[in-house]
Amino acid sequence: MRNKRLIIALTGAVICGLLGVMLVTRYLSQVEAYTKDLGNVVVAKQEIPLGTKITLEQLALAPIPNGSLPEGVFRKMELVVGRVAITPIGAREAITTMKLAPDGTGGGLPAVIPAGYRAMTVKVDDVVGVSGFVMPGSYVDVVAVITPQNQQGTEGQGPISKIVLQHIKVLASGAKIDSPENQREPTSVKAVTLMVTPEQAEKLVLAANEGKLQLVMRNYSDQEDTETKGSNKNTLLNGDNVKPEPPPPSAAKPEAPKPPAVKRTPVALKPREEKPVAPPAPRKSIELIEGAKRRDVEMP
Repeated sequence: MRNKRLIIALTGAVICGLLGVMLVTRYLSQVEAYTKDLGNVVVAKQEIPLGTKITLEQLALAPIPNGSLPEGVFRKMELVVGRVAITPIGAREAITTMKLAPDGTGGGLPAVIPAGYRAMTVKVDDVVGVSGFVMPGSYVDVVAVITPQNQQGTEGQGPISKIVLQHIKVLASGAKIDSPENQREPTSVKAVTLMVTPEQAEKLVLAANEGKLQLVMRNYSDQEDTETKGSNKNTLLNGDNVKPEPPPPSAAKPEAPKPPAVKRTPVALKPREEKPVAPPAPRKSIELIEGAKRRDVEMP
């Protein structure tokens, strides 16, 4: 009996040992396969600002699974040193070709100008620069105030204000091409640099020389064009209608469509006929005399 129990215990121990060996072997094989699938790529050791020429001290190598690698990564740090970042790169973020300017490009503002665009600086003050809230990455509309001339070459109906450029990106505020960390605090600058096409640059130069410019800030997601007729002294004196205040951008929700109104036809109601009320039927009663008292008793 004791030998039988001993044999069963030994058999169970051997089976558990075999299962443990199988699980450990499978785990080691998975770790080895995962290690073989890792590849070292170049990442940023620290934050790299926009327009900065990258140095060796700003780079590091980090293992990333080959199946999760973004397109255009670098395997050697020597290929990244000296290139210019055209977007801000965060710490431990993989560096790709889409985030760098072409090889040989110098640092600074020229590196962040896309192909086909130009950078043009406009002189501003606290009013034109929206109290210092026009920062790199903002989008503005440009309003020009110009006095047009008639066919005789003399001034016509007076000055006119008109939006001449819409949805223009701000590349730099003063000498800074990076947005400040705290964008709630205004920055006092004397000039801002706008990203424009060659045709827009021509309009902007003419508007700056012929009249006054005013920058109007707009929402980042608002990319619609607005057609306006411009304003002069006559339209200014016509006044304006009150417009309801829009909800905040985060609270704006599309309105649900209202059901169509149902037109109801009035129906003529007939007057109710009043039925005559029958008088109550007289009830029978007898006179009862009890000694000196008399009283009426109603009969059922």
